[in-house]
Amino acid sequence: MNTIQKNTIINGDCLEVMPKIPAYSVSMALTDPPYLVGYKDRSGRSIKNDTNDAWLKPAFAEIFRVLAKDSICISFYGWPHIDRFMAAWKSAGFRVIGHLVFPKRYTSTTRHLRYQHECAYVLAKGFPQEPAYPIGDVIDFVYSGNKLHPTEKPLSALLPLVETFSRKGGLVLDPFAGSGTSLHAAKSLGRNYIGIELDANYHKLAVGRLNAL
Repeated sequence: MNTIQKNTIINGDCLEVMPKIPAYSVSMALTDPPYLVGYKDRSGRSIKNDTNDAWLKPAFAEIFRVLAKDSICISFYGWPHIDRFMAAWKSAGFRVIGHLVFPKRYTSTTRHLRYQHECAYVLAKGFPQEPAYPIGDVIDFVYSGNKLHPTEKPLSALLPLVETFSRKGGLVLDPFAGSGTSLHAAKSLGRNYIGIELDANYHKLAVGRLNAL
């Protein structure tokens, strides 16, 4: 099996790249996968594989494989398709141990309701040790401006996740890296990282962002 160098962002399909990562080598996974909603922002930017779920179960099976024993995966998800996400997580072997809500200071979409929050599940492989200083399950979501990516997450929301559920010198994986915010958080906190991004344009932006730190 080939191995992947740490502290890198790879332009490729995570289903092809993750099998090159050794089992039990990742300390934490933090990811924001496509929500399966065919999203386009006001400028027309979209996200690859956001209209099908063929990747969903195999991707989380690989995430589970590469994670160390008794470790954490945090995954954002598209709430209209929580049944598909939950089925993929449980099929991989994850246990749900927490749920995070990120209230926004703005409305992202208005339909039957004004949509003003994001969500993520905290998933366990095995039985991770409880943190010495647990964080709250409601974390403020400051608008990032979506300058680099149509669903760009704010760095301030991801920093406490990486700090709480990984250790200095550990390896953080994001197989749907987008503009690299999770990797930015990892690098800022003294963690190693591996990111994978399918879209060549977002990959280029993420590389530039990480290289500037």
